[in-house]
Amino acid sequence: MWRSPSSSSSLCISFYSIHLCTLLLFINQHFVVVSSQPLYTNSRWIVNSTGQRVKLACVNWVSHMDVMLAEGLNQQPVNAISKAIINMGFNCVRLTWPLFLFTNDSLGSITVRQSFKNLGLFSSIVDLQANNPFIVDLSVLDAYKAVVASLAKNNVMIILDNHISKPGWCCSRFDGNGFFGDQYFDPHLWIQGLTKVATTFKAITNVVGMSLRNELRGPLQNVDDWYRYMQKGAEAVHAANSDILIILSGLSFDKDLSFLHQRPMNLTFSGKLVFEIHRYGFTDGDTWSGKNANQACGEVLNEMVSKGAFVLEQGYPLFVSEFGVDQRGTNVNDNRYFNCFLGLAAELDFDWALWTLVGSYYLRDGIVGLNEYYGVLDWNWLDIRNASFLQRISVIRTPFQGPGYTETHPHKVIFHPMTGLCIQRTSLLQPLELGACSEAEAWGYAPAKTLTVIGNYFCLQADKLGQPVKLNMVCNDDSSKWDIISDSKMHLSSTLQDATSVCLDVDPNNVIVTQTCKCLRTNDTTCDPGSQWFKIIDSTRATNIKSSLQIKPIIHFLVRNFFGSYI
Repeated sequence: MWRSPSSSSSLCISFYSIHLCTLLLFINQHFVVVSSQPLYTNSRWIVNSTGQRVKLACVNWVSHMDVMLAEGLNQQPVNAISKAIINMGFNCVRLTWPLFLFTNDSLGSITVRQSFKNLGLFSSIVDLQANNPFIVDLSVLDAYKAVVASLAKNNVMIILDNHISKPGWCCSRFDGNGFFGDQYFDPHLWIQGLTKVATTFKAITNVVGMSLRNELRGPLQNVDDWYRYMQKGAEAVHAANSDILIILSGLSFDKDLSFLHQRPMNLTFSGKLVFEIHRYGFTDGDTWSGKNANQACGEVLNEMVSKGAFVLEQGYPLFVSEFGVDQRGTNVNDNRYFNCFLGLAAELDFDWALWTLVGSYYLRDGIVGLNEYYGVLDWNWLDIRNASFLQRISVIRTPFQGPGYTETHPHKVIFHPMTGLCIQRTSLLQPLELGACSEAEAWGYAPAKTLTVIGNYFCLQADKLGQPVKLNMVCNDDSSKWDIISDSKMHLSSTLQDATSVCLDVDPNNVIVTQTCKCLRTNDTTCDPGSQWFKIIDSTRATNIKSSLQIKPIIHFLVRNFFGSYI
């Protein structure tokens, strides 16, 4: 459907060429890495000390497994990984940690070498010695500090995430780590650990937040204990380090914050509280491949908003701290989920952390060197697994709006999640096409359901089935009205002069056309509507607004349109 630039994958092949890939991915993107810590909250936005929005565009780096060392240090030097994170366009890392690393002195004091030996990972020690010789004989606790220091040195913001108590893979309902009172989850020890971590990293200003606990779950979970201990944990962290953001997860594997509808948090501080949720394709089983895609998208988005994203309306930032896909691109469930998710991510403009940086694990599920297909890096931590995926998510790395980003009057952009691109025009004489959202056309969407170009008198008009849409100055007929239809609320539908209903679509050359609307019947489970999914996004960013005083192009357009030669 979409023409991915053929050069991207071939150039994004190593840490030494990632800077070149970055140029290709972000040549039309404005991306602020980080400035003016500490961070605060201003209603639903995270802002810096000057009051400008800072959008967290993070990647998860796993450091909570049995080895108790950030993954990948047997593959690449830690500073090379830290640099690669920035070069790939992320400004932040959600760095996981197990509670016992900071609360069990005998565990935290063993050397990295001994930790690997205890697990029989002798060849990994050799590789670690080659890539990070200074880490091998540090304690695992000091090695964690060294990773934080490397990230800070490379100007990466850091969210410290208490992922689990007992080191190991997360998560299941019955792993003893799920909720306060579980076998490995003593709430008092947890508060001690939070306090120690907040104190330990207080002097590192790039540590901008702490996520207090990952994916609360299991048979013991309940709302009353959530409030009791989350409030105590938040107060303890704030008392130890008042500069950092406090990030709170919900229940049911961090899918559910709905209890906040009626019962707000009761804290002694303000301007620091952020809520987080998680969502994957597999969160909903085989819904995405087994149901009509429009229906699945509508159901999942409604749940995400009612159980999580509603906090934006309450005046709190939302941090979607885990989402991701199988980056091989062959998982139908994941592919449909992500087309839907990316539309919501752009529409709500929330902060996020992608799962995961990791290309392979030292040891997971009893397998040495297990390949992580959700990782942005390949097994060897040298190659980018899917360069087009990084390009696709580049649109949500930068804010569409927020404090400090009022560059022009509020307007709309039309976003195409399947490609990560937006509708733009090069001139009135050329068909509309997909391109970088930083160069997107600025639109108004009127109550009469017309999409009008900001800066002149033209509106979007359906012409013929399978043909490019047009810009026209006559905007009062049905072909100039665009309804948002289907359960997904991502089809833009109009009516041709012959009364045929059509939907906005994209042809193989990225040109915007109209076609018969796809997948509207709920019993159609095999149809993929991705090419016809568009989101109308609110924006205040400077964009492709052309003056209404461009008289010559308009006259030229009118002449061509009158004689029927405008395409």
